[in-house]
Amino acid sequence: MKIFHKLCTIGLGTLFLSAMPVLAQADEEAPTNSGGGGGIVGAIGGIICLALVVVMIIGLWKVFTKAGKPGWACLVPIYNVIVLCEIAGRPIWWFILLCIPLVNFVIAIIIALDLAKSFGKEAGFGIGLAFLPFIFYPMLGFSDARYVGPANKPA
Repeated sequence: MKIFHKLCTIGLGTLFLSAMPVLAQADEEAPTNSGGGGGIVGAIGGIICLALVVVMIIGLWKVFTKAGKPGWACLVPIYNVIVLCEIAGRPIWWFILLCIPLVNFVIAIIIALDLAKSFGKEAGFGIGLAFLPFIFYPMLGFSDARYVGPANKPA
């Protein structure tokens, strides 16, 4: 019960950063002397997470507007994936493939590669879009890259 209480009070931002100290304090008979730093680490983690989300929104907004789609579409959870598939030249039903575990990993990489090709970029840039989206989507959005159309025709 002590672990559950500790996990609930730490916050989502520090769940990954502080998992080991929580597990180390799992013994209920051992005295715990928590310094209370979890709140500070949680606040810093939350601020970093919020900053990454804002950067992603701005980058996706610019990518969508470059492709002639409404920028606000990046804010709508399921619709943004559908629009991203359209920009990449993949059929809309690929959204269903993104809901299947393990398959979604491969499909997300393929969509990122096709999105890079749609803007005239190489495969390395597409890998960057897949694995470091908070860096590469703003790069794509604010670069001079132009939308040349989907590399694949929708099926």
